[in-house]
Amino acid sequence: MQDDTLRGSRRAFLATAMAGGAALALGRAASAAEAYPVRPVTVVVPYAPGGNLDITGRAITTAMGAILHASFVIDNRPGAGGVVGHDLVARAQPDGYTLIVTANGSFAYAPRLVPGGKSFKPADFAPVGFMAETPLVLEVPTRGRYATYQDFIAAAKAAPGKISIGHSGNGTTNHIAILLLEKAAGVRLNIIPYKGSGPGLNDLLGGQLDAFIDQLPSSLPHLKAGNLRPLAMTSASRAADLPQVRTLQELGLAGFDVTTTAGLMAPAGTPAAVVARLNQVLNQALGQDDVKQKMANLGSRVRQGSAAEFTAYLASEDKKGQQLASEGLLRAG
Repeated sequence: MQDDTLRGSRRAFLATAMAGGAALALGRAASAAEAYPVRPVTVVVPYAPGGNLDITGRAITTAMGAILHASFVIDNRPGAGGVVGHDLVARAQPDGYTLIVTANGSFAYAPRLVPGGKSFKPADFAPVGFMAETPLVLEVPTRGRYATYQDFIAAAKAAPGKISIGHSGNGTTNHIAILLLEKAAGVRLNIIPYKGSGPGLNDLLGGQLDAFIDQLPSSLPHLKAGNLRPLAMTSASRAADLPQVRTLQELGLAGFDVTTTAGLMAPAGTPAAVVARLNQVLNQALGQDDVKQKMANLGSRVRQGSAAEFTAYLASEDKKGQQLASEGLLRAG
């Protein structure tokens, strides 16, 4: 009887000690998150300086640094369609001091075109949250044959593989939008990749190309000048700069939604409290008027959301990339 009492007391003591230890650990984690960061945070951008993703990352993480009274240092690591930068962060210490500015193109699509394939996976990262998104536009020459989206699709169905359409490079979201448009609309187009929007727009304006899908900021001057005609937006909602132009969803392609979407990630294993703190500060920065204006100047718009929402978005994009690759539409060269 006495042994049973002693065993019961021992179990109660151990349970109390374990509960106390867990509470202490949680308290330390929360305290660490409140103190974070205590040194500069490295933010990897997987492309060269000066591009939209680089400018977006700098603007938003600078605002985050001001909120936290900390330094966020951009480290450009271009190469292999984004693989170099993503691999670096996937292997980094998961302590919140190495982050990456990612985008759906560099995360889910372009790496699948690199010899050797996509080396990283969603499970290698702890997504923090969205940063910004840039709409894409399907456009044709104003003096061309197509006055409406319906005209364009009817012509494509009547002449499979004959109607030419360009994009700014294989693996870009512009490219992905065309592949998904073909599937959703049931057409086959003559897809022509360019090295950037500039050369493609020159051919489009010169009449050597029937259509183009482009980042809206690159094409907006030509659209406003009346040299190009917008047929549709690829995003789920209309663009503020072209409010009269309907989306592909409105034109009958249910669920169609392709934008260039940027966000912030940490390595997998980063403490949940640190990820939550980063998400809170990120969304606070995105709510600032000057940050919204900087994104608008790029032709983008801020996009707020939870870490869970960004995680689900990236998983969905990666699944699309897998599907396109399995169909032979995204092949390593």
